[in-house]
Amino acid sequence: MKFALRAPILKYTLFGMLFLNSPAQASEPRSKRMEKTAAEVIAADSAAIPKGWDNDCRASYKAGYEAGYRAGYLHGRRTATQPHSSGRASATRYADGSIVQTRDTTASGRRFMHRIGAEFRPEYIFPTNPFVEGENRAGQPIDLSLSGHLRYSFQFRPGSIPDQIYGGAYQGIGAAYYDFGNPDELGNPIAVYLFQGARIARISPRLSFNYEWNFGLSFGWKPYDDAVNPLNKMMGSKMNAYLNADFFLDWRVTREVDFTAGLSLTHFSNGNTKFPNAGVNTTGAKIGLVYNFNREESDLTKSLVKPYIPRFPRHISYDLVLFGSWRRKGVYVESGKQIASPGSYPVAGFNFAPMYNLNYKLRFGVSLDGVYDGSANVYTEDRIVEYDYDGGSSTSGRRFLVPGIQHQLALGLSGRAEYVMPFFTIGVGLGTNVLGRGDLRGLYQVFALKIDMTRSSFLHIGYNLQNFQTPNYLMLGLGFRFHNKYPKVRH
Repeated sequence: MKFALRAPILKYTLFGMLFLNSPAQASEPRSKRMEKTAAEVIAADSAAIPKGWDNDCRASYKAGYEAGYRAGYLHGRRTATQPHSSGRASATRYADGSIVQTRDTTASGRRFMHRIGAEFRPEYIFPTNPFVEGENRAGQPIDLSLSGHLRYSFQFRPGSIPDQIYGGAYQGIGAAYYDFGNPDELGNPIAVYLFQGARIARISPRLSFNYEWNFGLSFGWKPYDDAVNPLNKMMGSKMNAYLNADFFLDWRVTREVDFTAGLSLTHFSNGNTKFPNAGVNTTGAKIGLVYNFNREESDLTKSLVKPYIPRFPRHISYDLVLFGSWRRKGVYVESGKQIASPGSYPVAGFNFAPMYNLNYKLRFGVSLDGVYDGSANVYTEDRIVEYDYDGGSSTSGRRFLVPGIQHQLALGLSGRAEYVMPFFTIGVGLGTNVLGRGDLRGLYQVFALKIDMTRSSFLHIGYNLQNFQTPNYLMLGLGFRFHNKYPKVRH
């Protein structure tokens, strides 16, 4: 027996078996053992060795344990740093049943997948104003828009932590060409936009139900002009905002190609920066193909080994937004008709919002909202002649009078809710002005997009409505976030 114990192979094998069944190993929970250092574990196991063992037994036991510890450490280090021939992320399963996902540093194991897509969107135009109802040169309703889209996006790799948290989120930039069937009076605008989408529900390993939003600018409109384009009392500017929301099915046909089809909702307007501003609203179909450049076959169904998702630290953060813009004003006169102001008015304000961060994707809170609206409570002299949409008149016209600054300041409180995604946050708010006169009374609604610049700052693009229907003003500004404990999710 003494000879066998001094033979290295037999000795370490025997004492390794004894270690697996030692009193300390059997009685102590694995979670507590993993929190200890190697020296603490060795000391605890050595103390549990039966008293009948001699010093040689104890030394052999300690040497065997240390050899196993070193081998496990070296194996884990090699697994985490060496490339894998498969080109995919891997995981190591240990004898106690635990699985540790390792990071893949090969070219195909990059953090993002890159995609190119093309879409066709035929959409119905809602008859929301006389021009599209038929009061145009052709005398026919304008009820169909056709558009083609070319898009680039990048997506978190399937099975990664961001993919699990955000439902396969992807984001990118797109460009579109629109045809409304009336190029002489409306033009054929081109839209350039940011977009982001994610999975709502997984129907099967290759089929999911997704959402997507688009936000950008559209160029090339033919606006209202009293001399050249007098019937188009719908669009007052050559450049308009572009807003879109989609709900669709995403079918991963092959390793490289996805087919998408679903519902699309679109809105064009100038944010009340020029008159007229009736806008265009459409709904219809979305049909597209997406080519994925570096997607692996296993990425189509990867969900068996899910990564560890860090627990979200619930906390309160504080957002401060400073914004400004300009707007045109429509004023009602005695006849009940609204006329446009001859010029634009400045708008400036702030929002200060303590926000409770509930989880990775939702935060809510309240906001203190202050605003200076240079167009608030403006009025006109009592004259008969009215301004046209472009601010001109056939005679001397009306004078627009501006009241004192106390009639143009307001302070309000609003409830806020935000949907948080990588790079972008979408927010909504409902509030009322507690201090304000005339035009500044009543409920207001806020819709905002926050674009991350750094961990503590963001761009703010928002829009303010009054009483759920009256356009107020754009909110273009810069925001700062304080006491931000949002986890850095990178793998």
